Amino acid sequence: MRFVSVIGAAVGLAAMGALVVHFGAEAVIRSLLAIGWVGLAAICLIHLALIAVMGISWRVLVPHTPSWAFIWGRLIRDAGSEVLPLSQMGGLVLGARAVTMAGVPGPVATASTIVDLTLEFFAKLAYTALGLLLLIRLRPASAAALPVTTGMAAAGLIAIAFVVVQRHGFDLFDRFARAFGHGWADRTAAGAAAVHIELGHIHRRRARLCSGFFLHLVCWVAGTLEVWIALRLAGRPLDFAVALVIESMLYAIRTVAFAIPNAVGVQEGAYILVGGAFGLTPEIGLALSLLKRARDLVIGVPALGAWQAFEGGRLWRRLAPRPAVVPIAKPARIWGEDRD
Repeated sequence: MRFVSVIGAAVGLAAMGALVVHFGAEAVIRSLLAIGWVGLAAICLIHLALIAVMGISWRVLVPHTPSWAFIWGRLIRDAGSEVLPLSQMGGLVLGARAVTMAGVPGPVATASTIVDLTLEFFAKLAYTALGLLLLIRLRPASAAALPVTTGMAAAGLIAIAFVVVQRHGFDLFDRFARAFGHGWADRTAAGAAAVHIELGHIHRRRARLCSGFFLHLVCWVAGTLEVWIALRLAGRPLDFAVALVIESMLYAIRTVAFAIPNAVGVQEGAYILVGGAFGLTPEIGLALSLLKRARDLVIGVPALGAWQAFEGGRLWRRLAPRPAVVPIAKPARIWGEDRD
C-alpha cells in the first residue's frame, strides 16, 4: 500500500508540474503575486480558525475532556494528511496519537476519531449536495451534475455501511475469532472490545452527534471564504455561491482520489476543470491550488515540528538513564552521647 502511495504521489507531482509548464509558469506566478502575502495570511488565519472549530466538534463527542487536546489533535491530523507524503489514514493515526499524548485514553481517542471522521464525511456529503443544487441552478445543462449525483449516492451508501460496522462490527469479529480460536487474537480482541465499548458510548449521545455534524457542516461552508477572498484579491471576484460550487466539486473529486497523498495533481486538475466552467482561467485555478498548498505548509510544518519535538522529548526522558539511588548511612552513634 505504501508503494502505491509513493507511485501515486510521483505521478501527481509530475502531472502538477506538467500543468504549470503547459499553462505557463510565468502566468501562474503573476496570479500568485496578485493574491499576495495578504491573501496568504488571510486564508491561513481563516484556516486556523476552522481547525479550532473542527477540533471542538471532535471534542464534543467526548465530554469532560480538555478542548485544547482535540484542537491540537486536529491540527496534527490535518498537517499529517496535507504535508507529509501520507494518505488521509496516516493523518488520522497521527491525530489520534497526539490526542493520546495529551492524556486521553487510547480507546477513547480511537473511537472518537472514527466517529468524528464519519460525521465529517456526512457533512461533506451535505456540503456537496448543496453545491450540486447550486450548480444545477446556475448551470442547468452542466455535464458534471449526473456523475456527481451518482458519486454522492455511492458515497452515501458507503457512509451508512461504515456506521453499521461501527455499531455491530465487533460482533462479527467475535464470531470470526470463535471460529478460529481465541488464542491468536486475544490481544487484538481486547483492544477492539475497548474501542467498541467507547463507540457505543459515543453513539448513545445523539445530541452530541448532531452538534458535531452541524459544526463540521459550518466549517465546510465557511471554508469557501478562503477562495472567495483570494479571488477578490486577485481581481477575479466571484459570487459566494459560485465559489461554493467550485469548492464543493473540488472536494468531491478529492474524496474519490483519497489514495493519492495530498491529492497532488488531482486538486490542480480539478480547479482547472471546475473553475473553467465559471470563467476562471487555468493559471488562476493553478494559483489557487498552489496557494492552498502554501497555506498547508505554513501551518503544517511548524505544527509537525512542535509535535516531533514533544515526541522526541518524551522518548529521551524514557530512555535517559536514571541516577542510582545511594542509600544514606546513618551516622554512627558516639559512645556516651546519650548519657547525662
